[in-house]
Amino acid sequence: MVGGGIAGAALGRALAQAGRRVLVVEREARFRDRVRGEYLEAWGVAEARRLGLVDTLLASGAREVPWLTTWVGSLAAQRSDVRAASPEGLGPLCLSHAAMQEGVLAAARAAGAEVLRPATVTQVTPGARPSVTVRRADGGEETFAARLVVGADGRESKLRGSCGFAVQRDPEKLALAGLLLDGYDGPDDTGSLFWNFAAGEQALLFPQGGRRLRAYVAFHAKGDPGRLSGRARIPDFLAACASAQVPAEWLAAAAPAGPLAAFSGADVHVSHPVQGGIALVGDAAASSDPTWGCGLSLTLRDVRVFSDALLANDDWDAAAHAYAEEHDRYYGRLHTLEGWLSQALFDVGADADARRGRIFARAFAEPGRIPDVVAHGPDAPCDEAARRRLFAED
Repeated sequence: MVGGGIAGAALGRALAQAGRRVLVVEREARFRDRVRGEYLEAWGVAEARRLGLVDTLLASGAREVPWLTTWVGSLAAQRSDVRAASPEGLGPLCLSHAAMQEGVLAAARAAGAEVLRPATVTQVTPGARPSVTVRRADGGEETFAARLVVGADGRESKLRGSCGFAVQRDPEKLALAGLLLDGYDGPDDTGSLFWNFAAGEQALLFPQGGRRLRAYVAFHAKGDPGRLSGRARIPDFLAACASAQVPAEWLAAAAPAGPLAAFSGADVHVSHPVQGGIALVGDAAASSDPTWGCGLSLTLRDVRVFSDALLANDDWDAAAHAYAEEHDRYYGRLHTLEGWLSQALFDVGADADARRGRIFARAFAEPGRIPDVVAHGPDAPCDEAARRRLFAED
C-alpha cells in the first residue's frame, strides 16, 4: 500500500486479517488536521461495519450523530432521523479524520500488516510483478516485489501520475472550506445544513462532542477556490456562516482549534483504476465533490469491494479488474447524483430560484423526491425517472 491513510490502512488491515502479507508505506510520522472529511454518512457506516471497523472508529473518538437538520434562512425546514432512511438503520458518525487515520493504521499493524513510517516511495515499477522502492527515515532504500501495488495516496496521487493513469478533472464549480472550532454551543445530536440560496452557499456543521465542531462552508469557486483559506480569512469564514443564518449564539464562544483550508470541489477521477499491476483506491481512484460529504464512505466502499474481490480469487489481476469495473459503476452513479444536486441546490439566479421553488413544493408534499445520498449514497435511484422526480418534471 502506497499511503497509510484510511484507504491504505483499511485495505491493509482487511488483507492482513485474512493472512495475506501486506506492506503499508506512510510518509507522515504523525497525522495532523489538514481539513478533510469528518462526517461518515450512513452508507459509509454500513461499509465500515462490513469491514469490522466500527469499533476501531468508536475507539478513535467517533460518535453517532443520527439527526440531520436542514435550515433555509432562520427556518428549520426539515429535521430527519437518518437511521429511519438507512437500510441498515444506521446513523452517521462524526469524527476527527487524523484520529481515525491513526486508529485504522494501528489496527492494520495489529492485524499483521508491516508498516513503514515515516517512509517515502521513490519508485514504482509496473508489470506482471510490480515493485516499489522505499526510502526509510534513516536514508536507506529497499525494493519490494509484490503481487499487486495499491496507490492510496490521495486526491493528488503522485503514484497515479508516475504510472501513467489518465486523470479526468471536472469543470470547476464549487469549493469547500473547513475549520475546527472549540466552544460550540449548538445542538450536538444533529448535523446542521444552512442554505444561503441567494449567494449559492451553504454552511455545514458537524459536532464531534465536548463542544468541538467541524464547520464547513460550500461556495462557488469562481476561479478562486482558496478565497476562504488561511488564518487571515477566518473572519470571512465566520461571516459566511452568519450570512447563512447560523444562530449567532451557537458560535459566540467558539475559537479556532485548527487551520482554515479550502479545496476545489471538482471531481478528480480515473476510469478503470487498474493497470500494469497497479490499482488505485480511495481519493487516488476518485475524489468526489466534498460538498456532499461522500468521500469517506466512497473510500470504504472501495476497500470493501476490493478486499472482497482479492480474497475470493487467487488471480489477483482478474480480481483487481473486477474491482475496477464495479468501482466505475458505483462511482459513476454517485457522480451523477451529486451533479444533479449541485445544479438543483447551488445554481443562482431567477431561473434557479424558480426551479428550486418547484422542487421544494413537490418535495415537502412528497418526501423522498430528493435523492438521499446521506443514507443511500450511490445506491439511491439514479435513472431518468429519478432525475425527473428531483427536478419536479414528472
